[in-house]
Order: sequence, then C-alpha cells, then structure tokens
Amino acid sequence: MKRYLKAVALAVMVALAAPTMAQLTHTAHGTVDENAKNILKKAANKFNGSAVSFDVTMITRNEQKVEMGKVTAQILYKSPKYRVTEKDKQTLYCDGTAIWHWNKGTNEVTVNKPSDSDDDLMNPAKLLANYEKHYRAKYIRQEDNGTAVIDLTPLKAKSYHKLRLLINAKTGTLIKMEVYQFSGARIEYTVSAFKSGVACTDADFRFDASKAPGVEVIDMR
Repeated sequence: MKRYLKAVALAVMVALAAPTMAQLTHTAHGTVDENAKNILKKAANKFNGSAVSFDVTMITRNEQKVEMGKVTAQILYKSPKYRVTEKDKQTLYCDGTAIWHWNKGTNEVTVNKPSDSDDDLMNPAKLLANYEKHYRAKYIRQEDNGTAVIDLTPLKAKSYHKLRLLINAKTGTLIKMEVYQFSGARIEYTVSAFKSGVACTDADFRFDASKAPGVEVIDMR
C-alpha cells in the first residue's frame, strides 16, 4: 500500500483534429509521436500553476480480470508538493524535500527523501512532466466521446510493461490510467472530482506530529 501511495498521485495531456494517421518526428534519440506529445503536454499543463485536488480510485484485477481490491484516495498537488490521503488508514506527505508516510493503524511515521527512481503512479503531474525520460509514447486512437487513448511503454524494466492513459482530448483532463503487469494482472486508476485553484499552504504538505499524539517517527533520511 505504501508503494501504491508513492507510485503518483495518479497518471498522467490538444488532440490534433482526431487524426487517424500517426504524426511522427524522427530525432537523434528516436521517434516522437507528435499526436501523443501534444495531448500529454496539454494534460501536464493541468497541474501547472495553482494547486489542484482530485480523487483516485484504484482497482486491482487478476489475470481473469476479476476485481481483487479497491482503494480510494484524495490527492492535493502543487508542484513539487503533494499529499495523498486514504481516509482513516494512511496519508503520504511530500514537501519536495522529504516524504512522510503516516500509517494511522500503527500510528507510525517513516520519513524518507524523495527518490527519482520511484514510480509516480499516484503523482500524475510528475509522471506527465517527465514521461519523455522514462517512457515511449504512442497515440492509439480517439474515441467517439472525445477521449484520447495513449500508451506509455517503459524505457527501462519495471514490474509492468505498459501504461494506458485515457485523456479528455479537448480539456486535457486525465480520466483513467491502466497499468498492465507482466503477470496479466491489471491496476486501474480512475480520476474524479478534479478541481483547480484549491486554497492550501505549505503546512498542508508536511506531517505535523502534534496532531497525532503518541506517534512514532522513524527518520530514514
């Protein structure tokens, strides 16, 4: 679950008149899918500037696509800070320099430094801002309802072989992200209740021990 909370966050973009032919640019570093690039850029811009909040519902499915678990978390994000809250269970705070993971069941907090190597599946803003460094993007199609489908393939080995992003091509809002694991299992992240211009302060992204009497803090930095 800690990996779930740390893995960003979330998922995650202007479609070019719903093209059916791929627009590719060849560079010294490989081929760039311009359709995917433009949509991903628009989605990334949704997280720039003022603070945003949104809910993420994570559903885990086995190889037979049977639902095995469901978790909902609320995200508050203002680059590079974020807070991920699973009500009554745990909260993850990041102020850009440290990460606090508060397990409310054990009333224990572990503190670590942010790591660029972490999968930011619950931090879609960071994932989208840096996707070109870690993934190859491919524009798949645009659905009749205006949803663009884009696949991200990891450039380095991970526990999954593909991320599929569903994005509102007109607004750039991330709707859903699907994680395809090598085992055949799949994790689905659905984004809802997206709000921008949310009022917050720096204190919202730091753990306050005074609000958790008796908490044990384990500093791993």
